[in-house]
Amino acid sequence: MVYSVSGLRLPCAPSVYRSSQSAFNGSSRSSSFSILSKKNQFSRKIIAQNSSYESDSSPLTVASKKVLVPGDQGDGSSSLTDELESPSTISDNPQVIHGIDGKEMEDNKKIEVEEQESAHAEELSAPLNRKVTYEKSEAKPRSIPPPGAGQRIYEIDPTLSGFRQHLDYRYAQYKRMREEIDKYEGGLEVFSRGYEKLGFTRSETGITYREWAPGAKSAALIGDFNNWNPNADVMNRNDFGVWEIFLPNNADGSPPIPHGSRVKIRMETPSGIKDSIPAWIKFSVQAPGEIPYNGIYYDPPEEEKYVFKHPQPKRPKSLRIYESHVGMSSTEPMINTYANFRDDVLPRIKRLGYNAVQIMAIQEHSYYASFGYHVTNFFAPSSRFGTPDDLKSLIDKAHELGILVLMDIVHSHASNNTLDGLNMFDGTDAHYFHSGSRGHHWMWDSRLFNYGSWEVLRFLLSNARWWLEEYKFDGYRFDGVTSMMYTHHGLQVAFTGNYNEYFGFATDVDAVVYLMLVNDMIHGLYPDAVTIGEDVSGMPTFCIPVQDGGVGFDYRLHMAIADKWIEILKKRDEDWKMGDIIHTLTNRRWMEKCVAYAESHDQALVGDKTIAFWLMDKDMYDFMALDRPSTPLIDRGIALHKMIRLITMALGGEGYLNFMGNEFGHPEWIDFPRGDRRLPNGSVIPGNNNSYDKCRRRFDLGDADYLRYRGMQEFDQAMQHLEEKYGFMTSEHQYISRKDDGDRIIVFERGNLVFVFNFHWHKSYFDYRVGCLKPGKYKIVLDSDDPLFGGFNRLNHIAEYFSAEGWYDDRPRSFLVYAPSRTAVVYALVEDEPVVVGKSEPVENLKTVEAAVEPEPVKETEPDEE
Repeated sequence: MVYSVSGLRLPCAPSVYRSSQSAFNGSSRSSSFSILSKKNQFSRKIIAQNSSYESDSSPLTVASKKVLVPGDQGDGSSSLTDELESPSTISDNPQVIHGIDGKEMEDNKKIEVEEQESAHAEELSAPLNRKVTYEKSEAKPRSIPPPGAGQRIYEIDPTLSGFRQHLDYRYAQYKRMREEIDKYEGGLEVFSRGYEKLGFTRSETGITYREWAPGAKSAALIGDFNNWNPNADVMNRNDFGVWEIFLPNNADGSPPIPHGSRVKIRMETPSGIKDSIPAWIKFSVQAPGEIPYNGIYYDPPEEEKYVFKHPQPKRPKSLRIYESHVGMSSTEPMINTYANFRDDVLPRIKRLGYNAVQIMAIQEHSYYASFGYHVTNFFAPSSRFGTPDDLKSLIDKAHELGILVLMDIVHSHASNNTLDGLNMFDGTDAHYFHSGSRGHHWMWDSRLFNYGSWEVLRFLLSNARWWLEEYKFDGYRFDGVTSMMYTHHGLQVAFTGNYNEYFGFATDVDAVVYLMLVNDMIHGLYPDAVTIGEDVSGMPTFCIPVQDGGVGFDYRLHMAIADKWIEILKKRDEDWKMGDIIHTLTNRRWMEKCVAYAESHDQALVGDKTIAFWLMDKDMYDFMALDRPSTPLIDRGIALHKMIRLITMALGGEGYLNFMGNEFGHPEWIDFPRGDRRLPNGSVIPGNNNSYDKCRRRFDLGDADYLRYRGMQEFDQAMQHLEEKYGFMTSEHQYISRKDDGDRIIVFERGNLVFVFNFHWHKSYFDYRVGCLKPGKYKIVLDSDDPLFGGFNRLNHIAEYFSAEGWYDDRPRSFLVYAPSRTAVVYALVEDEPVVVGKSEPVENLKTVEAAVEPEPVKETEPDEE
């Protein structure tokens, strides 16, 4: 059956999916199936049993010898290429593509389309150079600069010299890979276009399908187009484990596989007969009433393909990232769509003042509750939210609004699912992954890539390029990088900062080299693209360019900050240490940029608690309406929620991130729809009746002018616009002049701004002197106590503050302020007005008072657990 109705408009998700009781019958055929509706669908996780194979510990091994590969010249003749004797391993010997001549991939636009030869059908092998000329191939050729010396890291951090042997070895491995890719593949630029050769490729004469599956004994392409007949389109295998078939156009010139058709590859494997979704599939869909997904041949006619209308924005100097999940971005209990996110959420992000949106769960994942982190189809956008063209429309709209679109990309592991994903794809344990225990992540219940495998490198590098090239993403947040860089995956390891923890036998050099290669490729081909790495270990050189010897990321997620806030919120206010807060916020490596956040999606999930929940707990359900009296817990919570976010943004890094809904203290956690789960021991973990009620964002609460959430959202918006105007996150000038545990006061400068935080739970200070660098007049530009933000209006915004000469707190000048309790105030230097600067007066016995309009003091207790 062909799922195509006037160009295939694929599903807008229904409001609620129900669990299906039907089982997969093995044929994938259903005469009543239509991808235009996904009614009664519920995704389930398919868990494969752990293999009993031993862990592979030997390095990759490749021997090279010449073999004949039919059809590589495009005329039915044969060509010489190198044969790979071990499909999953690489060593110091030359490394080559599995049966695909890399030189042919070097410049597709120069290759002319030839007429189909009659011998072509007999060989069941397609000329590799018969491709449709696409618009992108006519663009100016791009190149990746050659490797540098890799020695500047020792100038940046002389301490690294003690680990030169490890670091020089790492860089030598990277250079060796670059050299061998240049030699055997025509360069990293060509190597990263694997999607033009593997998977389905279209030419004027037909469709070629190739799949690397060295463990398979036989293979056939099956689908709606041949009535799922495994004998109709049998594939040929070359000496490198690449299976191939060419399907000529129909007599009327139409493609042999219609757009929207279901397709799979049937293989005879060491584990038995297996139907798999092609590894390079560009779209996959779950049929109503079925558990597994089906690969979809997605190739709409040219007139129906989405055409981008707006240029990609230039990378901003400072990133303000709105972390989001399309499916749970509706106010209603449903799976939201790309189209709704485009029309409803993107304008909100723009209004709030964020300049980038980071979208989670884009790569297809059969288990919805995995949050997108158990990927099954790496090149396919999730069909739950709409079609590939719908996603392109979303990204194009973001670009029109001047918003960068970052993708949360998962290359750290893959789903255990054997029906829909890469696990046991060709019936072997060591195909894309390490075999044995090394290939299984015991905590995440997922498979771990073998980053030393030549074909795994091709797959992942091409995947990283695909989303930038085809969908115009502006960069990535790489998930789980700590897990990649260490063989212990960072589990049950407390990183103390000792360099021996980073450069030793626990380091997975193959994985680090892959990260260097992917950053090299991305920054070489897409200079404005952003790469952010999720690393909790603090790996030195992580955000130093590859040519200087670093790993090459633009930013590191400053993950320690969120953990520190949770640690602090478990204590009484009296036990908070100002110096401890400052140390955590500023503890980052010189010349390595960070993205700071007070909380992300991690803290919003069931089993964890958001900052708002830690602060206000169940009071949020009863006392957030403005027509009801507040409580001390609510007053404290709203005040500290604002202060925590501002100080994190102001001191934590060169970028800032917020998970959607957290800007206004979303009152609900995230709980994905799930049924009861029966464990092997017979016990049952109760589900939530497959409810979507907690898997959404109540933006209406943040917008309601009768709720206190509105004030918290207004403050977050004011924060973003303040940074847009003053650029304080990336200012070269930063000075912390006071961190007073007695007064509970923190004062620091960023650019021409002076930040004053009073964390005291009831003391306010009149005529409090704060140091500053520049002389002149200062004014209030942000006040967390403003009534607009749910504050108590204790400051006069018309007041002017004049600096006085004389050293104070190691600053050459100072001025006097009123610092109300639990308030953050930002003062800006007024540079365009003449001012009279006086001489400093002695500062004695700072006056401490109780403000006339103070919230009732709170009896400090640890927040109740949920």
